Amino acid sequence: MRTAAQPDPWTELRQHTTARIAIGSSGNSMPTEELLRFGVAHAQARDAVHCPLDTDAMRLELVQQGFDVLELESAAPDRATYLRRPDLGRQLSARSRETLRVRLESDFDLLCVIGDGLSATAVHQSAAALLVELRPYLDRAGLRIGPVVLARQARVALGDPIGEALNAPSVLMLIGERPGLSSPDSLGGYFTWAPRPGRADSERNCVSNIRQQGLPLTEAAYRLAWLIAAARRLGGSGVALKDESRASPIAGSLDTHRDTPPPASSASGTQE
Repeated sequence: MRTAAQPDPWTELRQHTTARIAIGSSGNSMPTEELLRFGVAHAQARDAVHCPLDTDAMRLELVQQGFDVLELESAAPDRATYLRRPDLGRQLSARSRETLRVRLESDFDLLCVIGDGLSATAVHQSAAALLVELRPYLDRAGLRIGPVVLARQARVALGDPIGEALNAPSVLMLIGERPGLSSPDSLGGYFTWAPRPGRADSERNCVSNIRQQGLPLTEAAYRLAWLIAAARRLGGSGVALKDESRASPIAGSLDTHRDTPPPASSASGTQE
């Protein structure tokens, strides 16, 4: 006997979330339509993890926006090794260490690193646009941005040896987060004051779920700018720095870009 799909009483709530709720049923099983959607989402998540970062396209996009670009790589020689050995994604390759050895820089306040992480899809969609949104806040505060580093096979902590080598006062790592079944394109922003190898995750601040269906670029840029300004006053980041950007404007000259914080929106992501 063929059983028709039965609707779910929570169907109206689906308009408020991308989570898999109110999918209904067909007998004791999931309706065929929902099963197919699940398969597509799973494929998108797998593609996001394995898709390589197109550094040529990213470099061109950043240069067109007026950023200086430096390309580096982690000690993971390929994607398969990167996925099996997270520790190698936190270390620089010998070639990248040599590149940094002959390029000592310190005439800037913030170093921005763009890493592929676990979703190059997220990086291609949002990373350059987020820097464009962030730049006016920093310009109005007189904060100088160093070269934008494109890092292949990168984990969050790769920003620490890069920042130390370039004498960066602080590092912002923009990186693709671990894909979920409804969010294969989520970008995370990890801010670290006084970066150096050995920094713990508790010494960083994270703004996550940056994407069209999650945290908008405008709000993400505001929150990151607030954290950068607050970290400069505090001289630290991480658990010592509480994110109060939703409750207060950015202190000092940064608040000339926006008098009040943007409206709050949902932001729930996963560290890569």
